[in-house]
Amino acid sequence: MFFWDPTMVILIPAVILSLYAQMKINSTYHQYSQVGSRKGMTGADVARYILNKNGLYDVPIERVQGHLSDHYDPRSRVVRLSAGVHDSTSIAALGVAAHEVGHAVQHDSGYMPLYIRNTIIPITQIGSYISIPLLLLGFLMGSPSLVELGILLFAGIVFFQLVTLPVEFNASRRAVAVLGGDAILTQDELNGTKKVLQAAALTYVAAALMAVLQLVRLLLISGVLGGRDD
Repeated sequence: MFFWDPTMVILIPAVILSLYAQMKINSTYHQYSQVGSRKGMTGADVARYILNKNGLYDVPIERVQGHLSDHYDPRSRVVRLSAGVHDSTSIAALGVAAHEVGHAVQHDSGYMPLYIRNTIIPITQIGSYISIPLLLLGFLMGSPSLVELGILLFAGIVFFQLVTLPVEFNASRRAVAVLGGDAILTQDELNGTKKVLQAAALTYVAAALMAVLQLVRLLLISGVLGGRDD
C-alpha cells in the first residue's frame, strides 16, 4: 500500500530533524524573547528603521495575530509582524523583524532566488493540492502517465523548498549585518539573535530535506528509481 510502503523508512532522518528543529526554534525563541535589548527599540521600530534606511518608505508594517506568524507579503508589499514581535523589545523579536524586512529589501533589489520563488508559487500551490491525489489515482488505475504527472508536480514543490533556503539564509545575513553594523544590538545581544535566526533556518532545512526524501521515495515506489514494477 502507498501509505505503508517500506520506503517510508527513507523519511526517518527528515522526521527526526523536523522534530528537533521545531523544538530548537521554540526553546531558542522563548529563551531570547525574555532578553530585552539595551536600546529599547521594538520590532516595529527596527523594521521601520531598516525599511527607511533602504528607501522603502512606502512599505507599511502591519501588526497581525498569531505566534511567529511574521512574514513579508511580496504581492501587497507589506511587512506583517506578529504582536509578540511588533511590540516587543527582545533581541529575539528584533532579529525576526529585521529578517522579514530583509525579504522586502530582497524584493526591492530584485534578488534572483526570491524572484524565482515568487514566480513558481502558483505552480507549487497547484502541486500541493493535486500531486499526491494524482499519484494515488495513477497507482489505482495503473496509469504511468498520471503517476509521472504527480511526481512532476511534487518535484516543483521540492524545487520551491530548495530555492527557499538561499532566500531565508540571505535575509538572516542582512538582518545580522544591519543589527550589528548600525549598533542596534551590542555584540553579546547579536550573538543571541544569531542563535534565534539559526534555529529558524534549521526549520527550512528540515522542510527541504523532507521534500527531497519524499520525492526519492515516490520515485522508488513508481519504479523510476530501482526498477520497481509493482
